[in-house]
Amino acid sequence: MRARLATALTPIAAIARRTGARALDIVYPPVCISCRRAASSHFGLCPDCWTKIRFIEKPWCDRLGTPFEVDLGQPGLLSPEAIANPPVFSRARSVVRFDDGPARLLVHRLKYYDRLELVRPIGQWMARAGAELLDAADLLAPVPMHRLRLIGRKHNQAALLANAVSRETGVPVAMRALERVKPTAPQVGLSKTQRATNLQGAFRISEAGKLAILDKRIVLIDDVMTSGATANAAARVLLRAGARRVDALTFARVVTGG
Repeated sequence: MRARLATALTPIAAIARRTGARALDIVYPPVCISCRRAASSHFGLCPDCWTKIRFIEKPWCDRLGTPFEVDLGQPGLLSPEAIANPPVFSRARSVVRFDDGPARLLVHRLKYYDRLELVRPIGQWMARAGAELLDAADLLAPVPMHRLRLIGRKHNQAALLANAVSRETGVPVAMRALERVKPTAPQVGLSKTQRATNLQGAFRISEAGKLAILDKRIVLIDDVMTSGATANAAARVLLRAGARRVDALTFARVVTGG
């Protein structure tokens, strides 16, 4: 009886959701999450911003996730950077290039202006872009923020995005396994070597996190990857503490050239 009733209610619930969505569109017309102009759906981009945002698509370096300019027709290829300077993490994937278009605007609005409604669509994009990492993941670990910076910022965007990706995929979040114990200077303007030096000793594994990460396949979550220094520093600490594998997933990443 319960099964038949649930089956009967399913189309009714779907109709109710569609009716509610149409009513919401009338009261609050959908606008672009980037430019705030009219859009076809809530939590989406208008056609103009969609054409300006530069999604990262295959072919890409299997380790760094950076796109190749030409398709060489061979899967699993590595870029010269990945060969010359192999990262500590196993693989990285990102949704978009971090440039002066809508991608930078979205990152800055989430990070500095408390535009928390951006978490949901960005998390959905990340879940799709990182599917091959997330399918094999045991845990998500947001890159932590030092408590002093968190007081001023009010939220850690990496933690918010990790929760959003978790809702999309079902992969649990080890929210406090990784801790930031060193109040590092801002990375903006630093060279790759300076960034790595700046992050030495910045992370540690909490006492509660030691057991949680042991022999686990972990995906680090952050908003932007620039040189990879932050992901390398965090991955190094996780691997030393016994994690089986560490990958990295971000919304945006800096891509030189192209």
